[in-house]
Amino acid sequence: MNGLKTMMLMMLLTLLLVFGGAALGGKSGMTIALVMAFLMNFISYFFSDKIVLKMYRAREVSEAEAPVLYRIVRRLSQKAGIPMPKVYIIPDMSPNAFATGRNPNHAAVAATEGIMQLLTEEELSGVMAHELAHVMHRDILIATVAATIAGAISYLAQMAQWAMIFGGGRHDDDDRGSPIASLVMMIVAPIAAMLIQMAISRSREFSADEGGATLNGNPMALANALRKLETGTKMIPMQANPATSHMLIVSPFSGGGIVKLFSTHPPIEERIARLEAMRRS
Repeated sequence: MNGLKTMMLMMLLTLLLVFGGAALGGKSGMTIALVMAFLMNFISYFFSDKIVLKMYRAREVSEAEAPVLYRIVRRLSQKAGIPMPKVYIIPDMSPNAFATGRNPNHAAVAATEGIMQLLTEEELSGVMAHELAHVMHRDILIATVAATIAGAISYLAQMAQWAMIFGGGRHDDDDRGSPIASLVMMIVAPIAAMLIQMAISRSREFSADEGGATLNGNPMALANALRKLETGTKMIPMQANPATSHMLIVSPFSGGGIVKLFSTHPPIEERIARLEAMRRS
């Protein structure tokens, strides 16, 4: 169900981009939007992992430098039947972790110094299994594509604003789009794109929880880790970039009510409840 939901949301996001291009410039605008999305996806596909690792000052470590983490990742990757990812440590005491890389052959997992100190080996194993599930499901690629399309939509909305300011909203032919559609594109489309992108991210987190718990063989290891991480990230907030927060195992940002619609992660209590249900079944 999560896979089907993700596919439908990706289709909606793509249609929103095409509609935005058409609203801004008719058929030619639609073509420009698709070309722009393709180029942005190409760049993100090949370079996003290097960018995000550098952004968090992550340092690649050997087995001698991080024997416990290295041993966990090697055991789980062998069990999953995927190549051993590169292992990184982030110099940050806020407990968190993420996976990156365009496919299992070019994957990396990163853990903060804080999470290494906070969790037991079994709990850390649950976290790393979650991250390897992201790698197996190619969630990093899905999230990158979704973020890139959403970014392209926001860029088109800015173009629409400038077009209306400088008189581009007055159209003399059918191929240049509608002023009303341009106005809708300018206001509604970026918000809709963000909501869809966040929904995709939450769906993939549920799938990674389930896949990681199955891979590790102990759903409660991840559930217990999530309890500790929720408290730990509140005590020591992480200076995370909102553009990359979807990659972390727990969100560095908090909020309730309508803010949940814009959250990259499902509520911790709901994730734990699903893991507990897995244990009972």
